[in-house]
Amino acid sequence: MKLFVINLARRNDRLAQMTRELQRLRLSFETITAIDAEDVSNAFLAQHFTPSGPLGKLPKGDQCCSISHKKCWAAFIGSGAPYATILEDDVRLDPAAASLLGDLRWLPQGIDLLKLEHFGPESQRVLIGARQEIGRGRSIAPILSRHTGAAAYILSRRAALELLTMDRWNVPVDHLLFNANVSPVAEKLKPFQLLPAIARQEQRATSDIKHWRVADRGLSPALIRREIVRAYYETRLLPRQIAAVLKGTAHLAKVANAELAPENAAPAFYPEAQVLLRQRRLA
Repeated sequence: MKLFVINLARRNDRLAQMTRELQRLRLSFETITAIDAEDVSNAFLAQHFTPSGPLGKLPKGDQCCSISHKKCWAAFIGSGAPYATILEDDVRLDPAAASLLGDLRWLPQGIDLLKLEHFGPESQRVLIGARQEIGRGRSIAPILSRHTGAAAYILSRRAALELLTMDRWNVPVDHLLFNANVSPVAEKLKPFQLLPAIARQEQRATSDIKHWRVADRGLSPALIRREIVRAYYETRLLPRQIAAVLKGTAHLAKVANAELAPENAAPAFYPEAQVLLRQRRLA
């Protein structure tokens, strides 16, 4: 297995921290230089992204972050390894990552995409299918609702090749991988979740893409239309999700790892999770 760390060249501090962390865990890695939003043109980004999509126009920082992941996938294919772990340079890892990422023989065959991260507040629940125990006090399960964030995941060569065949994207990388509401490729790859998670992204106020998101916002008729379209896509699979809960083939599960408690709070549930909980209580 190959392990890649995505790092902005101007953020040597983060690379130093990740180097210390991975050395402590005795995990070797290769650094992939991230695409910097301060250094690329809109013409370059237009080669990789459509003008708009289910989530509206993507901020420049999100586009650059997504292309950086694409660089990782290409490097992974070139390495000849059967699997790769992708980490962003501001992720925190549980000590269990040492054994789990050091030897992937625990990973069942046929799983092409495994999310290692918990994204959101500790109280968040994610809709999952049947669990498979993998030992070491952990399990994996198919993700059946949106669980975004792409700071830590494992993918197979098949998944990487599938992703690299895509021409231009219309959603950011975390939605592409882990939000089947807006991503057909996520439906195809059928991502799994590690439970509990072994990774969590630092929720820093100084995020390198946060200011690009703020700069691209503004109240306007276009924004209102975008939010209406987004709401449609984000609930597109809701009937299927509700049916799975009522049949007993899916349930809401906590993903958070108490040892990686979030620094900043966020809404406790995604909208679809709130609806699913209400439906389950009424059933």
